[in-house]
Amino acid sequence: MEKLKGYFKRSSKGTKVTLLIAMALIAGSVAVFSNMKQVTIAVDGKELKVTTFSSTYAQVLEKENITVGSKDKAVPAVDSKVTKGGTLTITRAVNVKVSVDGKTLDIKSAEANVEDMLVAEGLKIAEQDKVLPARDSKLQDGLAIKVVRVNTADITEVSKIDFSTVYKSDSSLLSGVKKVVQAGAAGEKSTLFRVTYENGEEVSRTLVSTTVTKEPVQKVVSTGTAVASAATLTASRGGDFSTSKVINMKTTAYCSAETGSNITASGAVAVRNPSGWSTIAVDPRVIPLGTKVYVEGYGYAIAQDTGGAIKGNIIDVYFNSMSEVSAWGVKYVNVYILQ
Repeated sequence: MEKLKGYFKRSSKGTKVTLLIAMALIAGSVAVFSNMKQVTIAVDGKELKVTTFSSTYAQVLEKENITVGSKDKAVPAVDSKVTKGGTLTITRAVNVKVSVDGKTLDIKSAEANVEDMLVAEGLKIAEQDKVLPARDSKLQDGLAIKVVRVNTADITEVSKIDFSTVYKSDSSLLSGVKKVVQAGAAGEKSTLFRVTYENGEEVSRTLVSTTVTKEPVQKVVSTGTAVASAATLTASRGGDFSTSKVINMKTTAYCSAETGSNITASGAVAVRNPSGWSTIAVDPRVIPLGTKVYVEGYGYAIAQDTGGAIKGNIIDVYFNSMSEVSAWGVKYVNVYILQ
């Protein structure tokens, strides 16, 4: 009987030990399984399911032989704690070229788009700057990006305003006589442009405003309408001239381009001056050289030249161009010999 009691005592003690061991094993297993986590590693468009006891994603990546470059982007950060069912997403950096401010930069980036990459690289881009391709374009390996600096400036340009010429009939002047009553003067205007530059070169300009800073002054010319007679001629050449004789003469015209020289037979320089004294060629037997005359439709002149074809009642009036010679042609007019 005593032996049986001892047996049962031993058996009871062994059972307790077994139970304690079993409970310890169960507790350990529970602890182990509670530290086991399943996570997803997303990289290069692929997903890898991993069961791990690691506490950080860096440890998981190390065990799976997955490296993260200095320019790669990991979300969350690789040193973050692993959570059950968590996902670590790794975006691999790609190589792009950026042309900006006269330089071409080789850049490695894992940003989502062009604008994010420029910001991350510290490249300041103003709102008006142009970015090609568009700022929201996705980064791709080998992508070439161009930044065009755009700026505007207001520029003021000052320019002249041409004056106009007004002709007024004047009955106090002989027909063919012109007199400048008021000299013309150019005006001035200020024009404001808004100029757009791309990378320092002008690409467009817009007119903003125009302001007249100085009004032009009209040139006023009086043109004679009076018909000359044997009476007194009032001229702008220094006083009144009396006519000693009136001759109706045939007139032709010439210029230095036609004769090859503007030096007259009297040694003077032939001139055409509607507001002064012009040159005519005469037959000295009819009108002596040096005589001052008034030619209808031509004006005041001095007999300073001769010509082989100028014989008798004919004169040759001088002009500055062949077009004026052609316009005059051949005509009969009154020639007033002045005293």
